[in-house]
Amino acid sequence: MIVIPAIDLKDGQCVRLRQGRMEDSTVFSDDPLSMAGIWQTKGARRLHVVDLNGAFAGTPVNAEIVTSIASTYPDLPIQIGGGIRNLESVEFYINAGVSHVIIGTAAVKNPGFVEQACAAFPGKIIVGIDAIGGMVATEGWADVSDVSAVTLADKLADYGVEAIVYTDINCDGMMRGVNIEATRELADYSPIPIIASGGISKLADIAAIREASEASTGGGIMGVITGRAIYEGTLDLALAQQLCDE
Repeated sequence: MIVIPAIDLKDGQCVRLRQGRMEDSTVFSDDPLSMAGIWQTKGARRLHVVDLNGAFAGTPVNAEIVTSIASTYPDLPIQIGGGIRNLESVEFYINAGVSHVIIGTAAVKNPGFVEQACAAFPGKIIVGIDAIGGMVATEGWADVSDVSAVTLADKLADYGVEAIVYTDINCDGMMRGVNIEATRELADYSPIPIIASGGISKLADIAAIREASEASTGGGIMGVITGRAIYEGTLDLALAQQLCDE
């Protein structure tokens, strides 16, 4: 299991939101490029980048920053999400050196797009499932659909999706721990590996996710994304990865 630091981009800055609310953001750096270098130095094996403006606009907005990170740190795999709604956007990021592209809203509203993307870029497509009360949220978490996370995961299994980033929005940015029960349920049900996200605050949270992964009967939990905790210093990235490696 790998620990993946997050860089969330809003107006060119590195921020963290609480429960997905754009109006409740904390700026941690005005230099996302340097921040990526810091996480690489601390042992990051992958970087999770989100174009928050893009998620709400429905098209990439901070793409220039993302491509700069990819070109500056070519040995650091990057998974990028936010505003990716067509094959042109997927192709742009892959050509820019990004290792994986995350499809979120479009996975609910246009599942055929996910299938096409997986066929065109095998092994490169991750789907982000963001949920409130088990129901999938879209449009930068602004809308809650009538599709459950488990139902969506079931549909994705035949498409060749590489992984699922699962975020419990009620936990995200709140530093209260991941929704282990919901994450474990999805990991048990889906043959697609899960990347857990939302709520990590301390090393004990990493240990709990690792335990859930080891007990999973499905695709398992391949990674965990952390944001606010590593920025505020309540979690040490290197120690967290060491725990997973043990």
